[in-house]
Amino acid sequence: MNAAAFGGSYRETAEASEIAPTQPFNLLRWFSLISLAIIASVALAIGSISTHFLVSESLERDAMLSAQFIQTLAKGETRHHGLEGIQMGNVLIPEQYWMFTDEARKNRERARSEFLDHLSHLPDSLLATIYAPDRTVTWSTNPELIGQHIAADEALEEAFESGGRVSAKYNEVEEGRVEQKFLRAPKMFFIENYIPLIDDQGKVLAVVEIYKEPVDLLERVNRGNRLIWTATALGGLLIYLALFWLVRRASNLLASQQNQLVANKIYVGLGEMSSAVAHSLRNPLASIRSSAELAQEMDGPHLQKCITDIISQVDRLSTWVRDLLLCLRPLHGESEEVEPMEIVRATLGNFDQQLTKSKIHVSLVDQASPLVTSHKLLLSQVLNSVIANAIEAMPGGGQLSIQAFPDLNGQWLDLIISDSGKGMSRQQEMMAFKSFYTTKQGGLGIGLIMVKQIMERFGGRVSLTSREKEGTSVRLSFRVAESVQKTSETEPDNADRAEHMA
Repeated sequence: MNAAAFGGSYRETAEASEIAPTQPFNLLRWFSLISLAIIASVALAIGSISTHFLVSESLERDAMLSAQFIQTLAKGETRHHGLEGIQMGNVLIPEQYWMFTDEARKNRERARSEFLDHLSHLPDSLLATIYAPDRTVTWSTNPELIGQHIAADEALEEAFESGGRVSAKYNEVEEGRVEQKFLRAPKMFFIENYIPLIDDQGKVLAVVEIYKEPVDLLERVNRGNRLIWTATALGGLLIYLALFWLVRRASNLLASQQNQLVANKIYVGLGEMSSAVAHSLRNPLASIRSSAELAQEMDGPHLQKCITDIISQVDRLSTWVRDLLLCLRPLHGESEEVEPMEIVRATLGNFDQQLTKSKIHVSLVDQASPLVTSHKLLLSQVLNSVIANAIEAMPGGGQLSIQAFPDLNGQWLDLIISDSGKGMSRQQEMMAFKSFYTTKQGGLGIGLIMVKQIMERFGGRVSLTSREKEGTSVRLSFRVAESVQKTSETEPDNADRAEHMA
């Protein structure tokens, strides 16, 4: 199959706008952006979790040590002053225990005084308070709080009811909290610890509340935070650089292999094209040479015949070169709505004389067909090529049938062009759309390639079926124009509306 029927009219589309080239996927750029975002997000999450864990665990550890220190101090004071069997809670709350001797009473006062003195001089302490079971402040480093009743304090209630240590962290003094009347304002956040003092049966005798601003601990926590963020940033950066290096090498390798693949494909295409062109040029050149040699020895009518043969062969070569250039030239032309049967009738009109001379009968199912997405000039070139090949396949006459079939969904239109020619073998049918493959003497084998490119340019398809000695059928599948699809979708609603009005 050749592309002679495409004609010079294809050149008119050279001024049309070209298809915008597809930008290649830039692996390195997308990886650098996406990986940077992912690694940065993961690093931020790890850093945040690590710093939060460091702060919470450090504060929890400090609170536990403070509680152990207070409880150990309480036991040590009672033992030191010979108050065996008496808990510090009984010592701090006089109403809870009755002393029978003056010596025991003096020991209790000394133990209580020393214990409270230790509480008053706790490092980093903002406020120390002791609560009786009725939630009344029995002692505090801030004398203004002594005797006040603290109600609706969930942490204090939890400490009395559970008998366990309760701690909380604050960034600033809360308004309405009576117990947060510090002797000095905290510079940073502070910690509140409720430390219960219990008896041997686990009953809470008193609760010691300590507000601390652990300056030394905060400095260590800040150093730990800086270390965590520095290590996280450096680790993320190293991972990013390592992955970037690997992907860059992979990208360069892929680009090199792709270039090599394209080069190999070009070489294969050039080889096929060179073979086809060389094969096609051999006979015309031999004929031109023979005619020229004869022209040197002849004169008169015989000379004129040789010159005519030379001109004919040169024209033949010119046609091949033109067809080859058309095949290699990028397609031009914007899509538009086209009436396919109108183009079919116009194309058949161009072949009237040839069809009559070849004794070919045309059967055209001229039914109303929807508009399709294509290009008038390029569609006429497709039909020229297919019909010209159908005519060449029936040198002794035959039947040319052209029919259009819309699909049930109204999205596609199939245009079937069939001939009753000699047909193709199975192998020839499979090779029909391969570049520079032809079964005709003097053909370049680029006609169906052009048809395929034009159909796919506008979202269509082309297929071919053939049987030897029975003929060939070419199916051109077009996309129905969007305006037609929208109209067909609204037609049932209009019909229902009309029926309702009736």
